[in-house]
Amino acid sequence: MNRRRSSAPRTSRMTPANPRGKGGGKLRIIGGKFRRRLLPVPEHPGLRPTPDRVRETLFNWLALELAGRSVLDLFAGTGALGLEALSRGAQDALFVEANAKVANTLRTNLLTLDASGQVITRDALAFLNGPPQPFDIVFLDPPFRQGLASDACSLLEQRGWLSDEAWIYVETEAALALEAPTTWKLHREVIAGESHGRLYQRTASLPGDACRDHPRSVG
Repeated sequence: MNRRRSSAPRTSRMTPANPRGKGGGKLRIIGGKFRRRLLPVPEHPGLRPTPDRVRETLFNWLALELAGRSVLDLFAGTGALGLEALSRGAQDALFVEANAKVANTLRTNLLTLDASGQVITRDALAFLNGPPQPFDIVFLDPPFRQGLASDACSLLEQRGWLSDEAWIYVETEAALALEAPTTWKLHREVIAGESHGRLYQRTASLPGDACRDHPRSVG
């Protein structure tokens, strides 16, 4: 997945149909009841395309885990992953996006789909420091090279944002080795271009260790 530079704001994942990733364009839902629906993506610095094949891989992994589940989409951007989860049977989704313009477009897209979702315009780490509620599935795709994955993982685990057997998808730059909380078991992983996606399942309700990021070389 092509990422913006680390100096960009904390607006996260954008999945426009525009192959150049310069903003605008359309987001395409690739599976479920909203399959093939095209939704507008606002022009905003830092938009980047997320290959459909990566989303398809992730949701193949989660295929039997989505029905009736509650979803948290952090650093949501267009909300591509949260919307895909709703399309494939998730009960509801909460999207956290810091940029007001991007968040408003996401609200409009939820209304267009008549989907059960809520958007909060707030910095993701500030949100995680607030009053928690447990979620069954969490998508965590922060901007690269800003050291946000470690803090977000730690807050998710330690502050009570995860159900006992929650699934957590974490996407980081490929050169970053992520040590997850001890209660998270790695289920699957995929490297695509500059990104490394990891799907974990929480295996216990005991507090886990904070995540620690270790740079490494990837061939």
